[in-house]
Amino acid sequence: GRDFHVSVTTIQWVSTGYLLSLALVTPISGWAVDRFGAKRIWMTSTALFVIGSSLCGLAWSANSLIFFRVLQGIGGGMLLPVGQSILARAAGPQRMGRVMSIIGVPMVMGPIMGPVIGGLIVSNYSWRWIFYINVPIGIITLLLSARWLPKFDTEVRSTTPFDTLGFCLLSPGLAALIYALAEVGTTGSYTSNSVLISFVLGIVLTAGFILRALHAKYPLLDLHPFRNRNFAIGNVCIFVIGATLYGSMFLLPIYYQVARGQEAWQAGLLMAPQGIGAACIMRWA
Repeated sequence: GRDFHVSVTTIQWVSTGYLLSLALVTPISGWAVDRFGAKRIWMTSTALFVIGSSLCGLAWSANSLIFFRVLQGIGGGMLLPVGQSILARAAGPQRMGRVMSIIGVPMVMGPIMGPVIGGLIVSNYSWRWIFYINVPIGIITLLLSARWLPKFDTEVRSTTPFDTLGFCLLSPGLAALIYALAEVGTTGSYTSNSVLISFVLGIVLTAGFILRALHAKYPLLDLHPFRNRNFAIGNVCIFVIGATLYGSMFLLPIYYQVARGQEAWQAGLLMAPQGIGAACIMRWA
């Protein structure tokens, strides 16, 4: 924000733009895996994420950084669901809980190490290295994936047609809802025109997708598992946890640095305990 001489409400779009692209591409990940194979989609997504990270590091303005973050999010939006799909197919349903507990430990190391490393980079080097550091990690990931993933990628390809109408309803609908919430932070009002129009549009498009998905032969997302009470409650809990967790992850570093005047690396250390708590309980859970 200081380098580009823009406000926090503008630089917030570095995060929000990434979320918008996640909303656009995540819904198609299931169809893409069935159609093209988990390995191919995983490697393509990783490559897009690496390219996006490189361009973010080269950004010359806040607008260019936001645009490149959207590109980065197109790759990042598929990494988590496709990665979980690979794990599920490799482990099978009976071992899924055990496998997720093993994978969960290094996953929670990110919230511990990431803010600290990021804070040290911002305090001692250029913020651009926050994005450049993804490049060698991504290249290593691609090399390891090329060697090890084929043994898990033997599934039969699906010829299910792509639900174009469902995509045109769901992805813009989710993006409109995210945009509406972001505009609340920018305008400071829930009743501004941009917020109301985006929110109503998002609700209408999402509701339209739900009605279609319940009756379509090949919906973009199969909503019938929500008939299972445990599945539905689990997703509601994940939604609430995600809202509180990611909201605090954006807010707390700004509070520590702006309100309390602490260095970025100190803010990173103060963010680490929640990751430590998750690491302690993950294996047992």
